[in-house]
Amino acid sequence: MITGRIFWFLESATIAIVVALIVLMLIRLIVDGMDLNPFGATHRTVRRLSDPFVVPVRGFLRHFFADPKYAPIIVIVIIILSGLLLINLLGTLSQLVLGIAWALRTGSLPALLGFIFHGLISIYILMMFVRVIFQMAMVSYMNPVMRFLYNTTEPLLGPLRKRIPPVGRWDISPIVAFILLWLLQAAISATLLRGTRGALL
Repeated sequence: MITGRIFWFLESATIAIVVALIVLMLIRLIVDGMDLNPFGATHRTVRRLSDPFVVPVRGFLRHFFADPKYAPIIVIVIIILSGLLLINLLGTLSQLVLGIAWALRTGSLPALLGFIFHGLISIYILMMFVRVIFQMAMVSYMNPVMRFLYNTTEPLLGPLRKRIPPVGRWDISPIVAFILLWLLQAAISATLLRGTRGALL
C-alpha cells in the first residue's frame, strides 16, 4: 500500500538523519579532543556544521555551571530522544491512517471512531512527553512550540495538578495523566477496536 511505503520512507529518512547527526557530533568530539588548528579547513567545516546544535546546549550547560565541553554528548542524547519521538509519532500516524482506511473500506463505524480516538490520544501523549522534556530543559513559554504544547496539554494537566499534591519538588500530574490516557486507550482497544488488530497486520 502506498501509504505504508510513504511512512516507511519517512521513518528511514528520520533514522538516516539521526545517524548522520550523531556521526557529526562524534567527529566534533574528536576534532575538539585533537586540538586542531582552529583556522584549519577541517576544524572550520566541522564547527560550521555542528555549531547550530552545540552552541545552544553550551549556553544551557553554562547556566547550570556545567562544563560546556560536554555539549556534543548532550546533543547526541537529544538527537536520539528526538529521533525516537519522531519515529514513534510516524508509527502512530501510520496506524491511524491505515486504520481509518480499513474502517472506511469495511464500513465499520465503531472501528473508525476507535482508530481516530486511539491515534489522537497517542499524539496527545507524545505532546505531553515533549512538554515535560522542554520544561526540564527550561524552554521559555515565549518559544512558540512550548507555548503550543502548554496551551494544548494544560487543560488536562492543570486540573490534575490542583488535585494531586507534588512529591517533594516533583509535579507528578503528567505521570497520572499518562496512566489515565493509557487506560483510556486500553478501553478503546478492548471495545471499539476489538478484533481489528489482525486485520491490519
